Amino acid sequence: MNRLLPAPAGIKPVTYRFRDLRLKADGTLLRGETVLKLPAQELALLRALLSRSGEVVSASELSRALWGDPHPDSHRLQECLASLKNILQTSDCIENIYRRGFRISAIAEPDGQLTPQSLPRLAILPFSTGYDVPDYLGLALAEQTMEQLRSARPAIASVAARDSVQTLTRRGLARQEIGKMLDAEMLLAGQLLATPGRHRLRVEMIRVEDSAPLWVEDLIVEREQIAELAGELVSRVTSRLHGGGISIQAGAAPAVKSGSSRTEREAQDLYLRARHEWQNMERHSMQDAMGRLLRVIELDQALFAARVDLAQLAVLQCIYGYLSPRIAAATVRRAADGIPELNEQAVALLPALAWVEFHFDRDARSALQMMARSEGLTYDLNHTRVRVWLLLSLHRFGEASELLRAALELDPYSSWLHAGLAWTLHLAGERDASVAQARKILDAFSDYDKSLFIATMILGYNGEAERAIEVAKTLSGRASHSDIATAVRAYALACAGRHEESRHLLERLQWLSRERFVLNTLNAATYVVLGEADAAFAELRTANETRCPWFFHMLADPRLKPLHGRPEFAALQASLPAAQAGAARDSERSEPAR
Repeated sequence: MNRLLPAPAGIKPVTYRFRDLRLKADGTLLRGETVLKLPAQELALLRALLSRSGEVVSASELSRALWGDPHPDSHRLQECLASLKNILQTSDCIENIYRRGFRISAIAEPDGQLTPQSLPRLAILPFSTGYDVPDYLGLALAEQTMEQLRSARPAIASVAARDSVQTLTRRGLARQEIGKMLDAEMLLAGQLLATPGRHRLRVEMIRVEDSAPLWVEDLIVEREQIAELAGELVSRVTSRLHGGGISIQAGAAPAVKSGSSRTEREAQDLYLRARHEWQNMERHSMQDAMGRLLRVIELDQALFAARVDLAQLAVLQCIYGYLSPRIAAATVRRAADGIPELNEQAVALLPALAWVEFHFDRDARSALQMMARSEGLTYDLNHTRVRVWLLLSLHRFGEASELLRAALELDPYSSWLHAGLAWTLHLAGERDASVAQARKILDAFSDYDKSLFIATMILGYNGEAERAIEVAKTLSGRASHSDIATAVRAYALACAGRHEESRHLLERLQWLSRERFVLNTLNAATYVVLGEADAAFAELRTANETRCPWFFHMLADPRLKPLHGRPEFAALQASLPAAQAGAARDSERSEPAR
């Protein structure tokens, strides 16, 4: 820690990016295209910090670099720091590490930019946890590290998608095998341990080719500062990837000393726990997670990630039938309350808001505008889910299929994407392809509930009723709380000619609908098999009135072909072309005259 900093005059020509700022090799400081005036002394201080980006630089090292004096003048250094921070203004990027020094995180660009081809491919495994450490902390910490590295601008690494990593991890594969299946060059693994009053994260970067350890880091924080670990780890990884060398360093170093209040720390802990809970897709866990996220927003209105999770969770619960469309729409809007319309962070909420605009308000024009504005978002499975759902509701099956196949190139082992592709092919009328995809998801992702209920509907419709019953029985045993599980089992039984058993399950759903919201939309296909067209229309009309997210999907579902041509079906179909026509007219008005 006592090594000399390079003198400013000796710094190699290099451009640094940090927050919304850029320091060019010639000393020009830019915010966007605006040049910020930077005096020579402040420039020297900024360069001294940037040359050790991600590391803690002591006051004596800074003093030596600026003035050649190893004995720092505290007052003089503080004045220079205050002046520099004033110039940087809203970009509060210089951290004061208690009793150790100062740190700034940046990305060095020797050639002025980094190309995707030059980025290292990195897979981050869920961190294991030791005694007295909740499982969700290890998972949440790994996920936050992935997200922060993936959203870094400019990018510093190509990070393997979370869903694929978790799918392969659940299969119990060896670390090196996971890395190879994800085409990763490096793999980051770690363990989160508890000591009296502290958490200790030990992480190891491994080269996938030969399982050789590249470096090891230990990070220690106070227990109430667990939220600081992801940011600290990202700083370490950034420094290593751009440090120009590989070394082993296992000395424990404390992470950032947090200035957060107790309320903010409580909010962060609740957020991490909720994020882990809602992704398991179980009804009660998702409902508990929603309660926690609502509490998080009350405690810390600035924790924007919790708002995004709340909106995504509300949409997903509605699709699974756990939340009524009315409550889901209100929850999404509550998540967006207080966020300025032009705030860049608000773009992450646009897919969920677009879902509400289309499915609940039936405003296709507004929904499509929101989706267009959100196209630049970094790949995220939750955003892709919503975008695919909207495309399917608009009966744009080709676009939905293209989006799913593009997402699968980034996230090749995502169970949801594979199941979504099977459903898309089914709605598009591609019978053979949909059956092949249904069989594929049963073979590869049978532990995922959506794979089971999508496969049940497709196989039941395409003459494999007995296998569909077996799959539906497995799903019902695993997810007895799910109305979808009951609905698809009723469909499979009807396809197999076991009509009385099917009607019994349908009656059960009808009885439950008197007490709470029940996702009855899928029952329309079952009533068609049973020869009860009036009952099928009744379900569709109810779905239209309640704004069920499956309603427009069902209008395209080949299983309802016997209803086509009837006036009642034409009346229901009219709601979709009207919305599309309105969007098309608005699009035509926006085009320049020819």
